[in-house]
Amino acid sequence: METITKKELAYRIAERSGQKKVVVKRVIQQFISEIMDELARGNRLEFREFGVFEVKTRAARRARNPKSGVRVDVPAKVVVHFKAGRMMKDLAQKHLSSAKAGTKAAAAASAPAPVRVLENAAGG
Repeated sequence: METITKKELAYRIAERSGQKKVVVKRVIQQFISEIMDELARGNRLEFREFGVFEVKTRAARRARNPKSGVRVDVPAKVVVHFKAGRMMKDLAQKHLSSAKAGTKAAAAASAPAPVRVLENAAGG
């Protein structure tokens, strides 16, 4: 698995669409800015087959510091939630299934061959 940056994504889109890289980078940045602005307004964004972005409020709660064991109050907070759409889930599942199959095949291929010890014909 590799990490793809916004810049790399913009370069790929520019190459495939025939647009200038700088234009594609601006469009991607504007798209991200619009999503953030809408979420800041409390709006829900739905992209069919891809997923839904929405703002949710997590209730205040009591938690425990795992290091010291001390109980602490965690205040309520607002978080951005993403729920993957059907196509996104299907692609992820397909990737996971093929990755598992590839891992098993790769592990079998890279496993050392069993060593057979041959005894000396002279009784060794």
